[in-house]
Amino acid sequence: MFRYFLIYKPFGMLSQFSREGDHATLADLDFDFPKDIYPVGRLDADSEGLLLLTNDNFLKTKLLEPRNRHTRTYYVQVEGNVTSEACESLSSGVAISINGKQYQTLPAKVMSIAEPVLPDRDPPIRFRKNIPTSWVSLTLHEGKNRQVRRMTAAVGFPTLRLARWSIGKISLADKSGNFPNPGDVWEVTAKEARRFYD
Repeated sequence: MFRYFLIYKPFGMLSQFSREGDHATLADLDFDFPKDIYPVGRLDADSEGLLLLTNDNFLKTKLLEPRNRHTRTYYVQVEGNVTSEACESLSSGVAISINGKQYQTLPAKVMSIAEPVLPDRDPPIRFRKNIPTSWVSLTLHEGKNRQVRRMTAAVGFPTLRLARWSIGKISLADKSGNFPNPGDVWEVTAKEARRFYD
């Protein structure tokens, strides 16, 4: 039987069950996952937000195959007041370096937004005196290593906080009941899971 779990991955946690150094892992969540459940994709330890875990290999392949280009939206707090020119550059695609090689990102949907409703981060970001921060919503169809951070840095606005808000048509706001907190786990049905790629 296929099972589908969503979590709000906390800042500082690895997107895996196996131990690696002193980092917290998915095994530290207060939830008894079935043995054959694994994360689909990953979020870096210093990122937070929506992560899917499942034993449905068809769905894993569907979401991880680059040519399928499913969407994922991130809310990104950056250093400085992001400009319309920077958003236009990000929308068109920017050159970033990955493992020493230049890569041109695909066109993306980018907009400046008001501060979104998210739980407080633990620990909070380090604010610098006299330097403002701002937020952008960034929707990608690809998932290169640390891509969002590399993209905002390329246009002069380093990422301070990064939260994945949605995968496909499923977002953190879809959790029934209260808005999730870091570490929360909830299960969705196979029919709901189709919204990851419909």
